[in-house]
Amino acid sequence: MATYVLIHGAAADAWYWGPLAAELRSRGHEVVAPDLPCDDESAGLAEYADAVVEAIGDRTELVVVAHSFGGFTGPLVCDRVPVDLLVMLQAQVPAPGETPGEWWDNTGYGPARQEADRRRGVPEGTEEDPRSFYLHDTPEPLATDLLANHQRGQAGTPFGTAWPLPAWPNVPTRALLSSGDRFFPAEFMRRVIIERLGFEPDEMPGDHMPMLGHPKELAERLEAYRTAL
Repeated sequence: MATYVLIHGAAADAWYWGPLAAELRSRGHEVVAPDLPCDDESAGLAEYADAVVEAIGDRTELVVVAHSFGGFTGPLVCDRVPVDLLVMLQAQVPAPGETPGEWWDNTGYGPARQEADRRRGVPEGTEEDPRSFYLHDTPEPLATDLLANHQRGQAGTPFGTAWPLPAWPNVPTRALLSSGDRFFPAEFMRRVIIERLGFEPDEMPGDHMPMLGHPKELAERLEAYRTAL
């Protein structure tokens, strides 16, 4: 039995991991999905990692899954506790010394998003509805619940905190993309992962929240990564 450690992204709580957590538990695994201190102005990346490490406790056989902004926290956790596998799920990949606020320009996110939007026929500067932007492949009841009850204020503190590791932690790492994500377009994410981690990511269906729209397939992907170690 493994323990899956699920790290959520910015401006949200851990609720959105629920369908995936149920799939993993049905396979006999334990799941740890802590809420990060998103709305705490005193909390930086170190405090985000603290929250995850505290939730892990003395559990072993850890598989860490970091989503979106959780990509800045996942490797920090792997540097502090023994982890069997890190999976970057549509996650930001930090560089040593880089702040999350710098990541956008450093990776060329703006031009890449503009090009992806242009290909979809979205006029530049258009503010899309969250449902069509990053929840277009999420079941309607789950999208409604997420937007109504599980959005949180996001403090700015961690975005000015330099990522402290001198290099990527010594842990087996996989990257999994959502082919339909309009927030982090797959083509852009693929380039960043190759440049920063040195390997090709895998890809599955979904929007920015594949754990809500495709929990069974995501669980199967994670299990395949784990059993291949």
